[in-house]
Amino acid sequence: MRSLIPLTNCNRRDENLFQWPISTATGPAHFAAKRVGFLGPHGTFTEEALRVAMARGPEAVVDDIDLVPYTSIEDTIQAVTGGEVDCALVPIENSIEGSVSVTVDVLAWESHGVQIIREVRLPIRHRLITRPGVRFEEISQIISHPHANSQCRRWLRRNKPGVPVVAANSTAGAVEIVSQSSEPWAAIGTAIAAEQYGCVIMRDNIEDHDDNETRFVFLSLVRERQDFPEPYKTSVVCEIMKDQPGALLLILQEFAHRYINLTKVESRPSKRRLGDYIFLVDMEGKLDDLPIHDALACLTCKLPRLTILGSYPIGKPPVR
Repeated sequence: MRSLIPLTNCNRRDENLFQWPISTATGPAHFAAKRVGFLGPHGTFTEEALRVAMARGPEAVVDDIDLVPYTSIEDTIQAVTGGEVDCALVPIENSIEGSVSVTVDVLAWESHGVQIIREVRLPIRHRLITRPGVRFEEISQIISHPHANSQCRRWLRRNKPGVPVVAANSTAGAVEIVSQSSEPWAAIGTAIAAEQYGCVIMRDNIEDHDDNETRFVFLSLVRERQDFPEPYKTSVVCEIMKDQPGALLLILQEFAHRYINLTKVESRPSKRRLGDYIFLVDMEGKLDDLPIHDALACLTCKLPRLTILGSYPIGKPPVR
């Protein structure tokens, strides 16, 4: 079979990319953890996704896992790099809002010792939540995380026009604020947050899109095993030379030549200067697959930096 695009020779100068500690657990690495961090506080969609993921494991194992909330994505990821937790779960992409830029940037630039070991997909169901006794027509202010507010924009405009919408650090934090206020305020949040803070769900499923979904990733200091009988995904960061003609083609041709299916290509600012970018690439397959191994090895000869963010089982579509 002829190649799609001719390639230059590669001396595979950075095989250390592939020499990474691999999980020795008999099952998925996150089930072997004793402490698992997540973006808190209690009652966030991240905790909901975490509990869904953990419910798929052996009951005896899950009962022994300590779930630890953190106040920001940066703190959650730092807890992994600092050894406070064995792994952690953070959001990385929403089907409506796109990538979670904080997660992507921290993984690309600030946490070179961390690997993605598994992904979890969760359908996002937003609820309008109030204290008991508050009537719908009395609501004078609505509080939530900016992403949640934007995902319910049309519903809010139709059903509560003119009511101020205020940002909070998290959906769970918004519910907590509402629970402690004597004002007739409402929050957009999760069912578990309503239960956690003694509130009630006034309206269900107020999101503008029925197929709203968020992808979360487990992070660890080891790579996931590459021998599970599941489809895998591999994620990498590619840094290019500034003002290099055909820089993106230089990357893509390595995958096209080997018939590797790319599921995502995204540019992010390099944090150095205006107009300077890096590329985040997701592809089907695992590091042990020879085409992916060779493509990444060859790219290390051509790029200033190539970072493997993880090679991990693909998250199953959520049950709706």
